Amino acid sequence: MNIIENIIFDLGGVVLNIDYHLTTRAFAEMGVPHFEQLYSQLSQSHIFDDYETGKIDTVAFIARLATTAPGLQPEAVIRAWNAMLLDLPADRIAWIQALRPRYKTFVFSNTNALHETAFNREVKRATGAEDLSAFFDRVYLSHKTGYRKPHREGFEMILNDNNLHPPATLFIDDSPQHIAGARQLGLQTLYLPKGSNLQTELSAILNHL
Repeated sequence: MNIIENIIFDLGGVVLNIDYHLTTRAFAEMGVPHFEQLYSQLSQSHIFDDYETGKIDTVAFIARLATTAPGLQPEAVIRAWNAMLLDLPADRIAWIQALRPRYKTFVFSNTNALHETAFNREVKRATGAEDLSAFFDRVYLSHKTGYRKPHREGFEMILNDNNLHPPATLFIDDSPQHIAGARQLGLQTLYLPKGSNLQTELSAILNHL
């Protein structure tokens, strides 16, 4: 393993605690039993891809989701869509921030405007900061950049913007297809499946170098 100089973190499932099943359950309770066929951690329909790359706005996204079951109201759609977002452990974000004197740190997240608003509220509650930019060198959100993981363009943008050398850059994610995408560009990777501990897993790598 090469010396690590830069670390790119996924957001949901790595920095921020999430549970996709809570959103699936919320939509099922509102009469959308097939929601998991539309959206999951491993794959999703073009509706979500379009929203997470800024091709459609929040109004259009809510309107399209509202057609999946009779009588769905926008407020209920928003609550169900945000149900997957849980807490931001203050000790975890403090630990990540403590890495910054030694490493350049970044966030690369497949996300959207509704989720950004919701997780910024959690950042404020947990840390007092307005958003994640207080804790990382740069934050890349797919709905603002137009690029989603695992496509190479998003990784290339981060590497080029910050003059990062791929073999000296570690990418951390909880989705195997995103890990595969990063490896194709020569980045080092850490796969963090559900139940893993970021601090334990990452410390083991950094202490080994």
